[in-house]
Amino acid sequence: MTGGMRPTLKASLALAFFVAGCAAQPGPQAADSTAFAPYPLPGAGEARVQALHRPARTAPLRYRVIVVPGSGCAGMGPLADRYFAGLLHAEVLVLHKPGVAPGARTAAGACAADFVQADRLSAWRDHASAALRADARQRQAQGLPVLPQVLVGISEGAELLPALAPEVPGLAGLVLLSASGLDPRDAGALQAQRLGVSADWEALGRLQAGGLPGSTIAQGRSLGYWRDLWHWPLARPLHEGPWPVLQVWGGADALVPPAAFEQGARLAVGRTAPWCVREIPGADHGLQSPGRDGVQQLWAWLEQWARDPQQGLCAPLSR
Repeated sequence: MTGGMRPTLKASLALAFFVAGCAAQPGPQAADSTAFAPYPLPGAGEARVQALHRPARTAPLRYRVIVVPGSGCAGMGPLADRYFAGLLHAEVLVLHKPGVAPGARTAAGACAADFVQADRLSAWRDHASAALRADARQRQAQGLPVLPQVLVGISEGAELLPALAPEVPGLAGLVLLSASGLDPRDAGALQAQRLGVSADWEALGRLQAGGLPGSTIAQGRSLGYWRDLWHWPLARPLHEGPWPVLQVWGGADALVPPAAFEQGARLAVGRTAPWCVREIPGADHGLQSPGRDGVQQLWAWLEQWARDPQQGLCAPLSR
């Protein structure tokens, strides 16, 4: 570990917050689930985004769901059929960062050195934007209808949603899954406070503001990653954005503190477009709790909305 940071910080802060990934434990796979298939898309420059695509499981096709997963270097392929099983009438597109194979099961703390060096929010934004533009062009060239589309950001993935929104034709709204909506630096400070490592968080802030090269590794990430994170705007774009926002989080989330979710929910105050929030009591970062799969509950709400999109994305939560 470089930068003079204590090893305990890597365990208590970086791996407990920023290397969360998509740590869900979905329910059993349905026997009739439609399988996901590779759907490669161009990223920025010469990079490729190894996306996954799945048609609607049940007719009629009503909408599309575009998913931006969380951090780490594991793919969603091994769990995709189960995880998205409840999206019955939706076509689903799952993006992956360049360098992440959809079938990879790599632990968050074991990402390859080249992935760690390339992993930055700005780069991921640029690659995902290019992929979504290519997806829209392909659909237009094939004469496919413009369906209502929902952008889902899982944990870290939610930090990209405002930047990606302009690339999605027919955008019906954004879904924040286990994401506070705060600027990531502010959410990180609240998590550090909860874990009792605020001094280490402040030290990391000084380190990223210093003159060391962006390739320097600190807490399992490059300083380039931390520099992006430290200045990444999310709260204001979400507050000022014209899209409906549906935010769902677990009451027992160990990776994002309740204070961050509570502060994030206040972004709805004075907002022009709807913003609705639902806490899943007792659920963890993956929205799982004993006897309840909060991810499938979220998909059930989207399915209710899709029967009559004009009702608005937040309508199912008001019932």
